[in-house]
Amino acid sequence: MARILVVADIHSNWSALSAIREEFDACICAGDIVDYLTNPIPCIEWVRQHADVVVRGNHDHAVAQRVAARNGPGFRALAAATRPVHWDILRPSQMKYLARLPVMQQVEIGGLKILVVHGTPRDPMDEYLGPDKEAWKNRLEGIDVDLVLVGHTHRPMYLDLGRTQVINPGSVGQPRDGDPRAAYVIIDHSEVMFKRVSYNIEETIKNMRVNGVERWAIELTEQILQSGGHPDSFNGTEAELT
Repeated sequence: MARILVVADIHSNWSALSAIREEFDACICAGDIVDYLTNPIPCIEWVRQHADVVVRGNHDHAVAQRVAARNGPGFRALAAATRPVHWDILRPSQMKYLARLPVMQQVEIGGLKILVVHGTPRDPMDEYLGPDKEAWKNRLEGIDVDLVLVGHTHRPMYLDLGRTQVINPGSVGQPRDGDPRAAYVIIDHSEVMFKRVSYNIEETIKNMRVNGVERWAIELTEQILQSGGHPDSFNGTEAELT
């Protein structure tokens, strides 16, 4: 059996990603390496070096395809404020890497059959689905795997569906479950361990200042990161936050 590190929703937060100090035999990234924050280069390079399996998230796709962020409150506004930084600093090879990531992968690691997708198998990059067992059973009909690893919601989740377990490690770079610490999962000999680690939020905010992000976006980001994405930190509905 292998010791597997599972990360998702890094969102260009190198301070958070670099705070994870785990030994692992394999690493899986369930998407959204970039966007929202402003230090994408070391995040992309870390994933390229360490992750054995990576899928494309909706923000990876938007950055790679130069999709302008939609107008709106909350996280949509933050994406609009920070996405141009990525286009300014990412090298063509890094943009190409994001663009070529698959939207879904099925692999076998340490004897475990694993499906990796950012959203759901029905809508790999965009569907936002929380801990709804019946909905997940519907999405996984005809899929024969031991584990389904997902991201997108920025909230840790574990569902035991009998044959299959659905696991969301939560967000490394922008948690939204009220805990500001970077979230990730270790799978070791079939044991699933949800973990958190503190990191230097001020270092992340400082990087935004250096990159010329507008003051309102920096202040909102600081509120969100310090509160762990508590709803009082932003305006907008859940649908506007993906």
